[in-house]
Amino acid sequence: MKSRAAAPPPANHMHLWMLAAGPVIWTAHFLVSYITAAVWCAKFAGRDGMLAPVHTAIGWYTAVALAAMAAVAVSGYRRHGRGTDIGEHNRDTPDDRHRFLGFAALLLASFSAIATIYVALSATFLKQCY
Repeated sequence: MKSRAAAPPPANHMHLWMLAAGPVIWTAHFLVSYITAAVWCAKFAGRDGMLAPVHTAIGWYTAVALAAMAAVAVSGYRRHGRGTDIGEHNRDTPDDRHRFLGFAALLLASFSAIATIYVALSATFLKQCY
């Protein structure tokens, strides 16, 4: 007996924005972390001030960014795993395009999460303003 294929997903341009979500979150995390440290050192702590409050803020920024990237990655994984045939994405069908965009969003969110962790680690290695 031949199994019925699922209906193709509806055409939606929001799927393309999911590709950029991970890198945009990483960029926002990087900018907010850098600006927080710069403003703290310039306005509050001075040249030899300690960065402990900045570490706390960057920790919170990192937790929020990683949670958002996890949501994007889960959404991409669900799009990629749609249907029963999980193989190559080399056919020009709406379902294969949908699954490919999900896989690409998953990978970009994962790479952006790694970059976010590196930003947070570099911020924690500095103990005072220079």
